[in-house]
Amino acid sequence: MSGGSAVSGGSAVSGGSAVSGGGDRALVDRSADRALDRSVDRSASPPDTRAVTVRVPATSANLGPGFDSFGLALARYDEVSASPIDHGLLVEVEGVGAGQVPLTDQHLVVRAIARAFAAVDKPVPGLHLRCRNTIAHGGGLGSSAAAIVAGLLLGRELARSSGGGGSRGTVAAPAGEMLTDADLLALATEMEGHPDNVAPALLGGFTVAVADPAGRPVVARLAVHPDVRVVVFTAHRSSSTRRSRGLLPASVPHADAAANAASAGLLVHALTTEPSYLLLATRDHLHQHYRASAMPESARLLDDLRAAGIAAVISGAGPSVLALVTGPIELARWQRPDFDVAEITVCASGAQLIGPSRPRAGH
Repeated sequence: MSGGSAVSGGSAVSGGSAVSGGGDRALVDRSADRALDRSVDRSASPPDTRAVTVRVPATSANLGPGFDSFGLALARYDEVSASPIDHGLLVEVEGVGAGQVPLTDQHLVVRAIARAFAAVDKPVPGLHLRCRNTIAHGGGLGSSAAAIVAGLLLGRELARSSGGGGSRGTVAAPAGEMLTDADLLALATEMEGHPDNVAPALLGGFTVAVADPAGRPVVARLAVHPDVRVVVFTAHRSSSTRRSRGLLPASVPHADAAANAASAGLLVHALTTEPSYLLLATRDHLHQHYRASAMPESARLLDDLRAAGIAAVISGAGPSVLALVTGPIELARWQRPDFDVAEITVCASGAQLIGPSRPRAGH
């Protein structure tokens, strides 16, 4: 990982670099719930025009052998806007999830906004939230990570503009101070449970995440080789990450663990420096074959692609499939009844505040 530098508890930085952050996991849900309890009303006043808008990319985690560590940001986005209102909560959803996700304080973006306010000990104002979603839900493309990162970024901006400040700080920042990107990474990891999707959603590009001895996330963001292209086979059906994790064994043979570590090391080199190794480097020994029974269509597509020499992996917990290619690929040949296939570029920039325009903290 050339050009990388370690940043402890500080800012997220571009290029080959590392970012880390901390937090007390035990405080997450309780502090967020308290913030919501004292601010959210079921009758909402009309929205004003002080909207803050963020755009957050889809992500693919694991990438084969990088289980719970590797992630890749993709140029497919959810766009979320939030406006402070006098009181209450109004949630509107367009696109994916419309008519399915809760329009209450249980909406994941609202929960993440509340978490950001709780981190700086400020009450959540009334909110008008608008979500325009394109990331498939339950497909292994990071929809929950996108919602969490969107909410935390919106919460940071709204908390900063709200003025005042609490009498004390909580896990991430002293009272009245702005949350850094490292703080957001730690909070997002707490909410999601692991950093493999939230890291690329926040930072962009190819990310490698580990936990330090205290359990805090440390992430290196690396530039993907320009010859690497991404083809996504978005599954028509969804799956439960919890159910998929339940199919994994408590332990694996030492030989499998050793082979997986070798593949993961080679994959970093293949994605950043020498793509000719991609097929070999994406061999997984920890999770994909254990989950195959829960997604037989995905398993068959994966086997067919790899047999044709294409570096294919299950995206996250599935059932979508990701192919990493450098040469031509006939998308029509690989169309399957249970999938939508499209070539999608890598999102190098990660989540973006697109209105009002302000610099991101920690830069």
